[in-house]
Amino acid sequence: MQQRTTITLGVESSDLNQAADLLRAGGLVSFPTETVYGLGADACNGRAVAGIFAAKNRPSFNPLIVHVADTEAARRYAVLEGDAVRLADAFWPGPLTLVLPLTLDHGLSELVTAGLPTVGLRVPAHPVAAALLRAFDGPVAAPSANPSGRISPTQAAHVLAGLDGRIDAVVDGGACPVGVESTIVGFEDAQPVLLRPGGVPVEALERVLDTRLIQRAEGSAINAPGQLLSHYAPKARLRLNADAPEPGELYLGFGAHTGDLNLSVSGDLGEAAAQLFACLHALDDKGRPIAVAPIPDTGLGRAINDRLQRAAAPRD
Repeated sequence: MQQRTTITLGVESSDLNQAADLLRAGGLVSFPTETVYGLGADACNGRAVAGIFAAKNRPSFNPLIVHVADTEAARRYAVLEGDAVRLADAFWPGPLTLVLPLTLDHGLSELVTAGLPTVGLRVPAHPVAAALLRAFDGPVAAPSANPSGRISPTQAAHVLAGLDGRIDAVVDGGACPVGVESTIVGFEDAQPVLLRPGGVPVEALERVLDTRLIQRAEGSAINAPGQLLSHYAPKARLRLNADAPEPGELYLGFGAHTGDLNLSVSGDLGEAAAQLFACLHALDDKGRPIAVAPIPDTGLGRAINDRLQRAAAPRD
């Protein structure tokens, strides 16, 4: 990826306004939360979100947690009802992520949700994160600010050790007080399900719900950050690395391989990543098999190919 100049910002209003301006411009900004430092991008900007995966050298497009300023903001992007409201009232702001159904007009990049009909939302309690979200006035997608597979950062120095030159800025707000990732709770048939343990103890959740949390079954479909595999699988059959479509196939092109749709006519892998799920959905709606042009297996191309391979895997 292109080398960037990474600046370190403080926590004054002028610094946070500068960080918010960088986010509006499609930049990548690391900031402290009470759990770990996050690597933030405008969650509605697909190119910016693709930059997160490139900076982290993340090999697959799993869902990302979206940070918002308050519960009212969360309702713009997801449906909160029942037990979700009880948990939000009790633990937001705080280290709890709720995986919720998307609203119809959410406007989030499909790269954030990995093409799924749900989104993981969190209202961070850290005063610097809260102030940045107010200054930005929008949703910020933010996984941990470390290269993929490395230890999550709890200080600005940790972020710079792994991502200096790969992101635009880090807001230095000191050490993170919790130091472990957020607890993630999803819902199946309106019943709360523990998807990942974290900063909010399970016992505290169960006291609010007045019931035992369902533990996610081994081998069931993944739908949240912090899990091994999550993917949108089209109904249609996918054929990969195809130089041209066969009779009856739709063709998803890339670069000079033109077709019914093209991930990026210019061969830009960032643009291709941002367009991937939208293109798959659009072609899948036509109800015909899909052939996909070869994608270079470098940089973001590795993540694109990983997602395509999972989507093309045989299904029962």
